Amino acid sequence: MPEGDSVFRLAARLRAALDDGVLASADLRVPRHATADLAGRRVLAHDTVGKHLLQRFEGGLTLHTHLRLDGSWTVTREGRAVPRRVQPDVRVRLTTTAGTTAWGIALPVVELVETRDEGAVVGFLGPDPLRADWDEAEAVRRVAADPARPVLEAIRDQRNLAGLGNLWVNEVCFLRGVHPDRPVREVALEPLVRLAARMLRHSATHPDAYQVTTGSKRRGESHWVVGRAGRPCLRCGTTVVGRGEHPGRTYWCPHCQPSP
Repeated sequence: MPEGDSVFRLAARLRAALDDGVLASADLRVPRHATADLAGRRVLAHDTVGKHLLQRFEGGLTLHTHLRLDGSWTVTREGRAVPRRVQPDVRVRLTTTAGTTAWGIALPVVELVETRDEGAVVGFLGPDPLRADWDEAEAVRRVAADPARPVLEAIRDQRNLAGLGNLWVNEVCFLRGVHPDRPVREVALEPLVRLAARMLRHSATHPDAYQVTTGSKRRGESHWVVGRAGRPCLRCGTTVVGRGEHPGRTYWCPHCQPSP
């Protein structure tokens, strides 16, 4: 599942391909916006809030998309297109006068809104560590608001802290030695939130560190607990436990993260 760092990197790629270009054509293949005409508008910016992508166009319009589980974006050069087998899944096609085309594939959320109304689609989100307006204290306050809630659920809730997905919440809990079911009231939240923010930023901005939490890029060793159920903990050797189904599966080491 794409996380905040995934979408942040995606925005950078789309920014390099589209920003300051003028749209020669645009096709929004969703019933609500099928007749929208964006041709002739300049692409002004690509921004992210948590896992949400905002593409801003001249004239005060913003295209809001979300990848969720299966969505993706790809860019092709002039005269090229995505493979024919992928065409039925295209939900957005943006082509500039230079011939560059961005393809939004299998996107579950496609909304065209007035730029001034972006708050209606992302205003509910909590602070995002990848934004200039990141507010650690506010994130801690939101997480702490429900003291009985399991800490993993609380930091995965996008209303509390935007951008952390299942990978990061599991890995952060391991690194802080906190069992995922431990109630929020029993957890030192400031260092946990600070670590989560630092890890997300590092993954988003360092090319060789993308979603590597152990420091090792070797196969099977890039994560401390995620994807390691039934295998020995890389720190202590205890068998890692997994619970639930993908994509919301929970992982922990019973020795490094004692039960509450």
